[in-house]
Amino acid sequence: MNDRLHPNKGFKALLNTLSRLVTLVIGAILVAVIFLALPLITNSGPAQYANINDHFKYASIGGASTNGIPYWVWKVLPVMFPEKLPGEGYESLGFIQEPGHDLPIGFARDTYLGLDMVTQNCATCHVGSLRNTPESLPQTIAAMPSNTVDLAKYIQFVTTVPFDARFTAQEMMPQIEAIGADFNPLEKLLYRFFVIPRSRDALITLASKLAFIDLESAYGPGRVDTFTPYKTRQFNFPVDQLRAEELNGIGDFPSIWQQRPRQGMQLHWDGNNTSVDERNNSAALALVSPTNINFDAIYRIKDWLLDLPAPTYPYPVDAALASRGEKLYTNTCASCHAFDGEYVGTVVPIEEIGTDRHRLDSYTKELAANQYTLFTGISYQGRDQRFRHFRKTQGYSNHPLDGIWLRAPYLHNGSVPTLRDLLAPPEQRPQVFYRGYDVYDPEQVGFVSDVAEENGKSYFKYDTTQPGNGNGGHVYGTDLSEDEKAALVEYMKTL
Repeated sequence: MNDRLHPNKGFKALLNTLSRLVTLVIGAILVAVIFLALPLITNSGPAQYANINDHFKYASIGGASTNGIPYWVWKVLPVMFPEKLPGEGYESLGFIQEPGHDLPIGFARDTYLGLDMVTQNCATCHVGSLRNTPESLPQTIAAMPSNTVDLAKYIQFVTTVPFDARFTAQEMMPQIEAIGADFNPLEKLLYRFFVIPRSRDALITLASKLAFIDLESAYGPGRVDTFTPYKTRQFNFPVDQLRAEELNGIGDFPSIWQQRPRQGMQLHWDGNNTSVDERNNSAALALVSPTNINFDAIYRIKDWLLDLPAPTYPYPVDAALASRGEKLYTNTCASCHAFDGEYVGTVVPIEEIGTDRHRLDSYTKELAANQYTLFTGISYQGRDQRFRHFRKTQGYSNHPLDGIWLRAPYLHNGSVPTLRDLLAPPEQRPQVFYRGYDVYDPEQVGFVSDVAEENGKSYFKYDTTQPGNGNGGHVYGTDLSEDEKAALVEYMKTL
């Protein structure tokens, strides 16, 4: 029989057509209701900060529409899924919670479609913690590496929870209201039927983009794979097609103070860019997209960092010993590491420096070519923001050593715990040590690295035999006498 004349099939087709029309009408009505009722939503709007330190630590740099997590979803996750964290709350991942602040340092409150969102900012990776003794209260220091933050574990947490059967509106709404959410009827509807389901879907998508983390060595506190997320998130490189030699490109968070004299140097660990502005925008893309970056916020931070001095070493210095060390530094280190050094800010070939090459190999010509498509047609204050300075290099860049006392552990991958260890031949450097402990060691110049646990908190066991964790190379100064090494380290405390 001709299908067009079959009454059952014709009736089913009519029902399908009517169903689609009803769905479209309901969707249109819901969208209209949402936008008409947005003024009723009781969000606080993006937080603003007059103080530059607070702006750096807590202000949004954009990203609410693409990378933000709805505020009450973010707040309830550690309450509902504590078994997926190493301890209590986000602080168990090394984030610093200051008194009087709702969010930890590095997290910002922003708004999207009238809803409060939690985003991240530069301070996620660039505010550190220091204690003089185990009994001391921690000091927070802006622009130093975030030595306690385990960013990979945070990513694994927020990308694991959406696969839990409890990640539903039915389970989450009572928990959200129990921790303080006072929703009006519209907000309650939005969270139940839109926010929670959409958050689950977005986090599952994020999990697929960042699944490469499970293929790499554990990062531990203070480290991140900078450029693999570019490939999978910005450019949709399939995770299962990443080449093995490009994985484990894990680097330490760098310090970011005193940027003006770094203009024109080869920046990033591998020296792949010579523009401070492009380096800043590149770093922001770990948290935002090119179309929703907040340039006002980014450039305010950039202007502040241009002349922000490195923190002064706070412990006693043997002036006579440091004076002897200054001469050694001038003769053996300054050409590569002083601001006016002949080779500072230039790349040393990997064959010469001999350090772990995984970070170098993770950045490819293919990635550089893709980066040139970013920020096309976008300008700020009359300046074209398109990337123009990225290049593939064949080694690691010589960086100035200002504030070197706060930049432990050392080498680009944080594989050597102290300056004294760095002056030892590679075979004599610690093969296993602990990261994330913030008590300082003024003698060795670095953070105490032999504490595995304190008051129930476990620290990260760093194994130099794992891919990306090698502590070889950079043998400069290893042939000095013990007295000369002591003098050199004493002087480097003052840089």
